Order: sequence, then C-alpha cells, then structure tokens
Amino acid sequence: MKKIKKISIWLSAVISLLIILPFLIPTQSYLNKVEDIASEKLGVPVTIASGHWLLLPSPRVVADDITVGKLQEIKVAQIVVIPSLSTLFSAVRVIDLKVSKPIVKQAALTFASALSSKPSDAGSDAAIINIRHVTVKELQLDWPEMKLPPVNLEANFTNTNVLASAKLESADGALKADVTPKGSDYLISVQADKWILPIGLPLLIDKAQIEMQVKGNRLEIPNINVDLYKGKLTGDVVVSWEKNWRANGKLKVHNLSVKEPSSMVSKAVYLSGSLFSHGNFSSSAKEAAALADNMQADFKFSVNNGVLHGLDLVKIASLLVKQNTGGGETEFNEFSGLFSMRGKQHNLRDLKISSGLLAATGQVKIKPNKELDGIAEVELKHSVSLVAIPLEVSGTVSNPVVLPSKAAMAGAIAGTAILGPGVGTSLGIKAGGAVDKLKGLFQSK
Repeated sequence: MKKIKKISIWLSAVISLLIILPFLIPTQSYLNKVEDIASEKLGVPVTIASGHWLLLPSPRVVADDITVGKLQEIKVAQIVVIPSLSTLFSAVRVIDLKVSKPIVKQAALTFASALSSKPSDAGSDAAIINIRHVTVKELQLDWPEMKLPPVNLEANFTNTNVLASAKLESADGALKADVTPKGSDYLISVQADKWILPIGLPLLIDKAQIEMQVKGNRLEIPNINVDLYKGKLTGDVVVSWEKNWRANGKLKVHNLSVKEPSSMVSKAVYLSGSLFSHGNFSSSAKEAAALADNMQADFKFSVNNGVLHGLDLVKIASLLVKQNTGGGETEFNEFSGLFSMRGKQHNLRDLKISSGLLAATGQVKIKPNKELDGIAEVELKHSVSLVAIPLEVSGTVSNPVVLPSKAAMAGAIAGTAILGPGVGTSLGIKAGGAVDKLKGLFQSK
C-alpha cells in the first residue's frame, strides 16, 4: 500500500510538473522569431498575440490570436503545432497542425495571388519541416455579399510537403468537396445537397455535382450539373490566373420553375412559368475579386406558359391617363428576350410577350443603382385601337413602374381633339410612339 501511495504521489507530481512546466518556459523570443520568418515568407505582417508549450497529451506548441496582413486580412483564433516524437531530434521534423476558427477576408486574395507568383523555395523548407496533416475547424470566409457557413477541412501531405488529399465539409453538412492529386494536377469533386447559394440570390440548390481539375494556373470545370427549382443547370467554366485573372464559360438552364427565384428579386412584380435559357460569359481582371465587376455575358431566355404577377398589361394599355396601375396579372404563352451584362450595366433586349389577349415588345436598361429605364409597346388583340400602345418602364428592380408614356398620352389627346376618337386617337398614339422611339434611339448612344 505504501509503495502504491508513493507511486501515486510521484505520478501526481510528475503530471503536475508536465502541466506547469511549459508555462514556465519563455516562448516570446521564439514567437518573435516565428513572426519574422512568416512575415518574410508571406510578404505581409504576421503577429502572434501569445503562445505556450504543452507536454500533455503530447508535446506541442500553442499559438493564440494570429493575424496576417496590414488590415488583418486573415485572423486565426489558435494554431497548435504537434511534432512527431520520433523526429524531435532528426534533421527533418514531422509535424501536424490544428487550426481553429480562421477568418479570411476577400482582400487576402491579393497577397495570396502575389505569393503564388513568387519563386518556390519549398525545397529548403522541406529539408527542415514536413507537415504531415492539417486540420482546420470552422473556417469562415468574410467576403462582401457572400454568406458561407463555417467549413471544416482535413488535409494530408507527402514527405515533400505536396498535397496528397483533402476533404472539406460545411458545418451544416450541405456542401462537401474532395481533392485528390492526378500527376501534377488535382481533381476536385464537389457535392451539394439542399445548399443555399452564398453569392447573389439565395437560391436553394436541391442537388449538385461539379467536377473540376486544377492544371497549374488554370481551373477547368468541364461538368456542371445542378438540380434546382424543378429544373436543371448545366455548363462548363474555365478560370486562369497566370498573369491576369480570366474566366469564361457557357451555361444552360432547362425547365426551371421561375416563380420563387423571381419573387426574391421583387415581391411587387415577378414571373411564374418554366424558364429555358442558354448563353456565354467571360471576364478578365488583375484581381480575382474584380472578375464579377468586369463580367461580359449574353443569355437568350424564354419563359413558357406563365404569368406576369403584379402587372396587368391589358389594363395599363387600355388607360390613357396616369394613375396607379399596379396589381393584377398578365397570363402569357411565351415571354422571351436577351439578357446582356457589360460590367455593372445590365440590359433586357428584344423582349416579347405573346398571349391570347396581347402582343408586347420592349427594351429595358437596368442601371448599376438598380433603377429601370425602358419602353415597351403593347398591342391589344381584338381592340378598336389600330396601333400598339407605348409604355414607359421606370422604378427599380424591386419595385417596377409601367405606365403609358407621356408622349403617347399627349398624342392621343391631341389626335382625339383634332380628328375625333378612333382614328384620331390611334394616329395621335402612333405619333407619340414615334417620339418615344426617337428619344430612346438618342439615349442608347
């Protein structure tokens, strides 16, 4: 009993010492050296608020509150460095890394891109340290207009610090990605299930399967296959960054139920029906973050057997006085056109709506501030009117306003007064419509 008691006392003392001893070892000088080396390698300031040694459950170094960049573009709550005991006194030390709660801002892409263009000195690093395994918990991308859930990452490396495999999964389990090497390239497989798109409209992806391949400074996505809103999105994309960032590709939408997505854009006026669309896009920029601002795109679209909710075009075209014409709806067989994007300037061209009651055409500009500027012509079938009624499109994307044009109303009143109702009204409307077209011609230049 006495021996057991003595052993337990000594064991307790040793454990206590192992717990306390790391806190007695001065680590600030080591942290300062690590800061200097990291800052030199990355080309931006690196700071470590505090750190300490631990001997249990195995020897390790813990660094807390790390920041990278002048504006703290990257912040990490904690990094734990766990060396392999068998390599502690070897020329090459094998370590594992545990990274907790890193936050990465979009601006970090700038120095990440600059770092990738520097000549690699991985050979000298590999002779000193071999990173065997990296675990990242709760990685958060802090990017404007992007809402991503935290993600967890597991990565394995070879004895020359080359990525051997990686697995990424969002905290909610909706998004998963696997990375595997293929020679000097990398294959990336992305799967999504009930995942909300983090960019643009918060679209719900029912299921997605995307295969990618990284080839040097080039990312190829030859197979995009996404199920959403009872339809399908397919296409391919290529992104390169050898000198400037470039992106191009083509997309196709088949039989997508457009009611829910369009109502996200505007609660006042939105569409229902089945969307079919196809087109190409491209962009180039010095930085990846600027690709969206320089986007060039053209997509033909058609919505079949749908309803334009919030606007009764028959009612609007029948009124030749300014008044509140919101509400109602317009059923149509087909609503088609061309959506074009030139940077922040968006246009809807060659718009056509056809139904049993009317036929309409139009052009609409969507300004960078989301204001609308356009004109449409509505011809009522089986109407006493002999011409199409010009309508002005204004307001905003979320609250469009469609009213008979001022020129059309003025022409209708003048024509009716001079030649009487019927022919006089129609001729006046036609004259007013010509004025609107002339004005639109000059405005488009």
